[in-house]
Amino acid sequence: MNSVIHSQAVDIPYNMTSTTFELPGYRIVENFGVVRGVVVRSRSVFGTIGASFQTIVGGNISLFTELAERTRQQAFDTMIVQAEMAGADAVIGIRYDANELMAGVTEVLCYGTAVRVKPLEG
Repeated sequence: MNSVIHSQAVDIPYNMTSTTFELPGYRIVENFGVVRGVVVRSRSVFGTIGASFQTIVGGNISLFTELAERTRQQAFDTMIVQAEMAGADAVIGIRYDANELMAGVTEVLCYGTAVRVKPLEG
């Protein structure tokens, strides 16, 4: 699958995603299995130099924080697209994982279980 950016993500609402294995007020009626979004990113030379200057002052390294957040969002959005393509309307048990593949190159994985749910009656 091509890279997914946030504006391309389908509309499974955030309240239909959860790190738990249930959604309050809903029952799971179909399980589509594991879905995932994988993003591999490297730091640019300019970003690394800018972040190096930020370390001199201390505190939050905003250049890396922004890169990390964008990468996690892209992995999440890709997972949501995979869930929608499977026929799901919710994703449960969501987790993130990150691995350094080589110096300056990181893989971010977002995964969960794609499910179809129905509102509880009564």
